[in-house]
Amino acid sequence: MLTRRHFLLSSLAAVAQRARRPNVLFIATDDMNNALGCYGHPAVKTPHLDRLAARGVRFDRAYCQFALCSPSRSSLMTGLGPDTTTVYNLQKHFRSVIPNAVTLSQCFKNNGYYAARVGKIYHYGNPGDIGTDGLDDAPSWSHKVNPKGIDKAEEPLLTNHTPARKGLGSALAFYASPAPDEQHTDGMVAAEIIKLMEQHKDGPFFLAAGFYRPHCPYIAPKKYFDLYQPEKLEPIPLAPDETKIAPPWAYFTNPPNWNMTRRQTQEVLQAYYASISFVDANVGKLLDALERLGLAENTIVVFWSDHGYGTGEHGQWMKQTLFEAATRMPLIIAAPGTKAKGKGSPRPVELLDLYPTLADLCGLKDVPANLHGASLRPLLNNPGAKWDRPAISQVARGPKVMGYSIRTERYRYTEWNGGQEGEELYDYQTDPNELKNLAKSERHAKQKAELLARLRAATKARGRK
Repeated sequence: MLTRRHFLLSSLAAVAQRARRPNVLFIATDDMNNALGCYGHPAVKTPHLDRLAARGVRFDRAYCQFALCSPSRSSLMTGLGPDTTTVYNLQKHFRSVIPNAVTLSQCFKNNGYYAARVGKIYHYGNPGDIGTDGLDDAPSWSHKVNPKGIDKAEEPLLTNHTPARKGLGSALAFYASPAPDEQHTDGMVAAEIIKLMEQHKDGPFFLAAGFYRPHCPYIAPKKYFDLYQPEKLEPIPLAPDETKIAPPWAYFTNPPNWNMTRRQTQEVLQAYYASISFVDANVGKLLDALERLGLAENTIVVFWSDHGYGTGEHGQWMKQTLFEAATRMPLIIAAPGTKAKGKGSPRPVELLDLYPTLADLCGLKDVPANLHGASLRPLLNNPGAKWDRPAISQVARGPKVMGYSIRTERYRYTEWNGGQEGEELYDYQTDPNELKNLAKSERHAKQKAELLARLRAATKARGRK
């Protein structure tokens, strides 16, 4: 009888475990491009993100909606395109326009989840607002933590290769810190998230870990700098007249490469890659904690960056362009119960897709009906499944010029102010480095017209006037 009773209890426990709603570990990074081992980069060391990718699906063509922090994050968290939120800069809060929006984490909270963030999920001036709420959204969270590490105190020690740039948040500046991981802001983000995992391991939880690196200034423990030798890092060459391929509005960095020398460029690349490896190490701590606490099999892990990051392509650095380097970013989803593991999906997807995807996977109720993205569940089961949705990105040039771009698996078409300020068309099958603008090619006129029609339809549906 005792044996049977134990068997029944064990069976009931197993049923209850299967019925438990999945947790979500939502890991954000700031200004990270696809220079990761799992994306095939030959130099950058990211063993922990590589093992996350081995557990889930790596999206090889994932794109942001706006190549700037606050517009991108506001769009992702509301599930609405930038022309609906009308957040185009680093100052405006989306609730000034859509006060009743139900954000991604708020929807989880409304469904009985414990929703908390540590660090940067909505926009912070980085590094100026570290330790503050920044442009946070109170209704989105049950709890929040704003860590502030030794990297803030180390800012006077930075080497700055772009001193003419105003503010450390837009300067190519770096410092190899002697302080241990745990004393840095990102180390604190990992430690605080682990504490929340331990406190809420019985779930369900939605925990958002917002890392600040590799956003400049590139401050990371010295051991990560030591992984890379500057003289072995090859800067991206700039071809003659390369900055004349596209319309003038297409370029953000002027003069190209901000006139850095070859050695300066190599040192900046070392610092950027070191910062990526530092984020990777902290992600590893979170993955280890999930395993230790027995949560890995019931937790959806999402890793994303708010946009990509130029490191010399076309002489461009950072974001605020519509080239591939700035609009494409890493996106990895490991979701228990889905079929695909360790594979890459070639389909174009967007950050807008994260809200409906997580709501779908977790069976949330009362999900807003007006979300602009689509659930990625089909691609999590079959990364090569049929998928006919392009990715749409945009960027502003002051108050009067807006660029819109559509990315399919093969092509990108971009128009500036409805085409009045210029157009771009690239065929990545024959021109992966965007060196041939085909917008005026008669041979590609039909392709351009089709992409333009799709772009106009998609942006109109997302609030474009």
